[in-house]
Amino acid sequence: MEKYDYYKALEEDIRKYIKDHDIIITEDNIDELKQSSLYDDMFVSDSVTGNGSGSYTFNAWKAEEYICHNLDLFAEAMEEFGYTDIPLDKVCSAEYIDVTIRCYILSQVLDNVLEELMEDNNETD
Repeated sequence: MEKYDYYKALEEDIRKYIKDHDIIITEDNIDELKQSSLYDDMFVSDSVTGNGSGSYTFNAWKAEEYICHNLDLFAEAMEEFGYTDIPLDKVCSAEYIDVTIRCYILSQVLDNVLEELMEDNNETD
């Protein structure tokens, strides 16, 4: 089984979200977008993180495939989110782990995508 690339997958989902919502990124608005509700909206979007419903995949088997070989990211996320005692009742769910990883890397991937799209828009002007 090939390791699922959360960064690549999330980048694709963010790009699709931006396109579907007709968001244009320029030098003039990139800082505003980074400070706007864009992050918050994506954080709860099922099509980006799955955090709105608690599942991105809506399929426990698929979520298990995604998290396979990515538990290091989950451990980082739990530490970053301040969990010293991992809530075992929730950790047993592959979908919970999958959503947690997506939420954990969202900010970093979103910033990268916004920067790339801004550069792309500047080149076409």
